[in-house]
Amino acid sequence: MIFSISQKMEYSYGTFMGKLINVAVPGTIDERAINTKRVLNPWERNENHTLCLNSAKAIGCTVVNIGTQDLVEARPHLVLGLISQIIKIQLLADLNLKKTPQLVELVEDSNADVEELMGLAPEKVLLKWMNFHLNKAGYEKTVANFSSDVKDGKAYAYLLNVLAPEFCNPLTLDTKDPVERAKLVLDHAERMGCKRYLSPKDITEGSTNLNLAFVAQIFHERNGLSTDSKKISFAERMTDDVQISREERCFRLWINSLGIESYVNNVFEDVRTGWILLEVLDKVAPGSVNWKHASKPPIKFPFRKVENCNQVVKIGRQLKFSVVNLGGNDIVQGNKKLIVAFLWQLMRFNMLQLLKSLRSRSRGKEITDADIMNWANRKVKSTGRSTQIESFKDKSLSTGLFFLELLSAVEPRVVNWNLVTKGESDEEKRLNATYIISVARKLGCSIFLLPEDIMEVNQKMILTLTASIMYWCLQHAAEEGEVALSPANGNGSTYTSDTSPAPSISGEDERSSLCGEISSLTMDDAASDITVSSSQCENEDTEIATAESHA
Repeated sequence: MIFSISQKMEYSYGTFMGKLINVAVPGTIDERAINTKRVLNPWERNENHTLCLNSAKAIGCTVVNIGTQDLVEARPHLVLGLISQIIKIQLLADLNLKKTPQLVELVEDSNADVEELMGLAPEKVLLKWMNFHLNKAGYEKTVANFSSDVKDGKAYAYLLNVLAPEFCNPLTLDTKDPVERAKLVLDHAERMGCKRYLSPKDITEGSTNLNLAFVAQIFHERNGLSTDSKKISFAERMTDDVQISREERCFRLWINSLGIESYVNNVFEDVRTGWILLEVLDKVAPGSVNWKHASKPPIKFPFRKVENCNQVVKIGRQLKFSVVNLGGNDIVQGNKKLIVAFLWQLMRFNMLQLLKSLRSRSRGKEITDADIMNWANRKVKSTGRSTQIESFKDKSLSTGLFFLELLSAVEPRVVNWNLVTKGESDEEKRLNATYIISVARKLGCSIFLLPEDIMEVNQKMILTLTASIMYWCLQHAAEEGEVALSPANGNGSTYTSDTSPAPSISGEDERSSLCGEISSLTMDDAASDITVSSSQCENEDTEIATAESHA
């Protein structure tokens, strides 16, 4: 594919990708945060692309070996790879019981079957749906992929005949020429409302992505599923409550952003073998997993799953997680509350390790929740503002103003105060919250919370947001310091390229201030000792208050 000049301008400025992400998952990017001037300087372009890449991760894209420069230069293989992921997410968005409870018709009326369906990847659900109708139509084969199994067009002919018999053409199955059959299939699909964006050749050559998109489009136009209210009610009862679903989403996206080999489609189903949790543990605590005693899926014997999960619990205990009442079998059985509690500890451990990785500037001292909060308060206060928070569940955080002040403190240019509301009504709070998330991603923070998490002051997500901003700030200041002291600069004077932002405070003062902040962080050996029980938040509040009293 060759990009036109105008397309290259849109790609290089980041506006196209931002709009596409919002089409795939509406509301992901607050478009007010996108730099849209007619002519953007290199830093503004970099901000747009950083926002797009972090937002792509936040909707489930695997962003590996893709940087902002690749988007600026509109490198076709990388740009098209990312675009295809975004489009796939949009096409398959409704292939779950929450969005389409009618899918319950594909399985028997039992909890086990429904849970299995909930754990399938969207493309697997699409295949299951296709085979469900093919079986009713009398098609003898099972379609296992969107390439070789659909190349001859016969499966499509049977599928469309059962879904839209009024547009059936007898010649579709009678013709011997696969290309001619593919053409008739596309004619049939077009008559039932599917837009034609692939050619007969795409079908006969077995283009996986285009065939998957074609089947997904047929599903959206006419899924042919029952509207039996009893079955739909059963499916709705099987879905998680709002808070559990929100946390599952956050952990799923976080795990997928780590770059492990496996891909998570449903946390509660996919972690039950223990393998994915071992992969995550090995990523955040390298060398902690004994792979000789681990079994990789598919796992035939249930006791092998328990062995994997027992090792997960054992490593958690070694990392000073609180694993009271958590056994390997709880994970195998899919105990959602205990899985969520363990994953939160794992995510928090990773977050604190990232901050601890700056130990060359923090002298190896542990960083605690209280330190993160105190850092944020000091950072805001350093700009002359009076807003302060007492904990990560401080109700005043719901307005979003503290985070906007914090973001402005670490990079004054990044917040447009003309777009900020007072945060008095729910609508004003939502506007601020969506803006905060996009501004943080634009800055370079990899975060997975939702506006509701800020509005409702979800303590866990508030902590991750604050820590992400802190990590970016300390890392950025450290990079600035390394540039300033680089031998390549001769006398050690700071060199700022056109693609880098100007420091918020002049050179040495900023670095000295930062060193002072990090040096003041207190040691807390219990930083990673996090509670799994329902009293977790209260215990953490006590730890914060205690740390503050000793500060």
